[in-house]
Amino acid sequence: MQQCVTIYYLTSYQQTSVEVKLPLEKAEQRNTESSEKASRTIHTTIDVDGDDEKQVHKDPKQTGSNGIQNGQGQGSTSQQVEADDPEPTTKCKLLLVVLTASTAVVVVALLWSFFGWTSGLPALLVAIVGLLLMTLGWRWFYIAAITSQRDITALWAYIKLLLLIKRYERRNVSISDMFQMNVSKHPDKTAIISETQSWTFRQLDQFANRIADIFHSHGYKKGDVIALMLENRVEFVGIWLGLSKLGIITALINTNLRERSLVHSITVAKCLALIYGEDFADTVESVASEMSAKLYQFNNEINRAVRNSAEDLATLMNSSTHVTTQPSTIQHPNHHDKLMYIYTSGTTGLPKAAVISHSRYLFIAAGIHYALNFRSKDVYYTPLPLYHTAGGVMSMGQALLFGSTVAIRKKFSASGYFSDCVRYNCTIAQYIGEMARYILATPPTEYDRSHKIRMIFGNGLRPQIWSRFVERFNIPKVGEFYGATEGNANIMNNDNTVGAIGFVSRILPQIYPISIIKADPDTGEPIRGADGLCRRCGPNESGVFIGKIIKGNPSREFLGYADESASTKKIARDVFKKGDMAFLSGDLLTSDERGYLFFVDRTGDTFRWKGENVSTSEVEAQVSNMANYKDTVVYGVIIPHTEGRAGMAAIYDPQREVDLERFARDMAEALPVYARPQFLRFLTHIDLTGTYKLRKVDLQKEGYNPNVIQDELYYKTSAGGYETLTRDIYDRINNGGIRF
Repeated sequence: MQQCVTIYYLTSYQQTSVEVKLPLEKAEQRNTESSEKASRTIHTTIDVDGDDEKQVHKDPKQTGSNGIQNGQGQGSTSQQVEADDPEPTTKCKLLLVVLTASTAVVVVALLWSFFGWTSGLPALLVAIVGLLLMTLGWRWFYIAAITSQRDITALWAYIKLLLLIKRYERRNVSISDMFQMNVSKHPDKTAIISETQSWTFRQLDQFANRIADIFHSHGYKKGDVIALMLENRVEFVGIWLGLSKLGIITALINTNLRERSLVHSITVAKCLALIYGEDFADTVESVASEMSAKLYQFNNEINRAVRNSAEDLATLMNSSTHVTTQPSTIQHPNHHDKLMYIYTSGTTGLPKAAVISHSRYLFIAAGIHYALNFRSKDVYYTPLPLYHTAGGVMSMGQALLFGSTVAIRKKFSASGYFSDCVRYNCTIAQYIGEMARYILATPPTEYDRSHKIRMIFGNGLRPQIWSRFVERFNIPKVGEFYGATEGNANIMNNDNTVGAIGFVSRILPQIYPISIIKADPDTGEPIRGADGLCRRCGPNESGVFIGKIIKGNPSREFLGYADESASTKKIARDVFKKGDMAFLSGDLLTSDERGYLFFVDRTGDTFRWKGENVSTSEVEAQVSNMANYKDTVVYGVIIPHTEGRAGMAAIYDPQREVDLERFARDMAEALPVYARPQFLRFLTHIDLTGTYKLRKVDLQKEGYNPNVIQDELYYKTSAGGYETLTRDIYDRINNGGIRF
């Protein structure tokens, strides 16, 4: 009988694909005839017995894949997958296992009966190992061996976290109670330090007690909501901490909000009052007539002018300096009560107020503490805004819950990042991905490697700059994490694996029930089987990341938003069995064989061009690198009479430093044809969120229209270069005179 070996030849651009795998049905519906022909794979069949070679052109539709196995994890490969019916194979394997198990039981029983346990016990162990090899395969043992240290380390951290949570839950402890324990332990230790302030635990506690006394005397009580709009400073923490002693929920307002977004954030949380810093007096003044909330202006000095209807909070604080303890006639907050609202960035619409309870705050801060092996003696540096989870909970929680010192900065400075770390003797520093890119773009200084940082932690450090960052700044360890403020699908990279945002155990995946399920990359809607249930993705297959919801469990509960209708949209029901629920992250992730997870894109951000799916996050990373780490946002735009969306990159380059000829050459080397931006827009100003994310909604609406855009626009020519996009060119593109 002849034996044949099939070799799949893939073009170089397929091997560097950044696309996100679509379900086959979607791919078939969207592929045009021309793109199908262009993406055909040539199968060369070689007859091992010596017959002539035969070339067969096979359409990807006729196979079980589109010709590219997607994924950004390590070990991701491009491969063709034939669709076979697994049912007969599964039944045969099950029958073989049953027969083998039955035989093993008989043999072990006979050995034990005739020769005793000295022969029976080894035989039993051999039988167990044999059955495991048959059911799980030798590969499972290999993966288990190389990931066991990672998994055991994470399991031990998770056990310590659950024990801490259970202990505080039984005692009905609030965040202010936990903070009070640290005040008692080391009252004169520095809690928070900044460019202009340094407060001990005692000073922070006394300030919080005065806040509690004032608002208690003004009639506010447990369950009321008060908004706080203040820059990074020690008083920010003292104010919400003091309000929490009364059981008041603090809505942490993004200081970048203006007009409609600001009014929405205050009204959606049903705030009875707004505390704001004097730097935001004009902002509040412009919308005061649209709000019913009582105003408290916090000035930098006492007896300074405030808005007519506002209370002078700084002066009120000065008149209550005699207060050192919290009011005695208050209703103590419970462990599971709401503590604060933290708002989403609002990159795709109005901000949503995510609920953070006392137990949730504990879970987030303590979770990262144990997962990354933080120590109470560590000194943390965070230039992130305190109104977000990363800076306000993950870093600040180390001071409030574990008695560490946290250094903050009013506003992030790329050039001052490591000089601050040296100045405050920090051992752990926090980042988000865009910050890391800004820091890497700064000129070398004496502080680059003279710090004491033993670890940086954060999210969004892109694989493209990861190694360069840690090498230049001599960073021993990176703790990359992934999670949403409101979500329960939170993961952590605890072993320094480059590019990974976390992992799921391949040995015991049930311990932390998170999964990647097949979903439509445009809508994020789960793709279900004939039984109505969701389908898990395999290794190197992209899908939506979810976390199982278990009510009453702080690590698995989904508290949602202040707006219940918004919460409902983030929940999937009947996921793996009827009646279960899961939180939909809205992010596309992929996992490799070892369980490491890698970020692909946001659902809805991926667009389709030339029959291929393009990941905006991957293209953004490459474009930013080629543009010397400049702010970049990539999105798809519609060209009339053309299928799919063409890629467009908006680059913040007010000085126009990007060399277009070199940029085009670099793009040709770094990205496949379909992923290269067809249009470029050079921004002269940008609109960033508090976590340094570019807002792309308005950019996408404006498209490549020079009639509404004042920035410089360019289009990609058939020769591969970029030329100015004029109004005449715009009309020719829309009329089909210029094709892409």
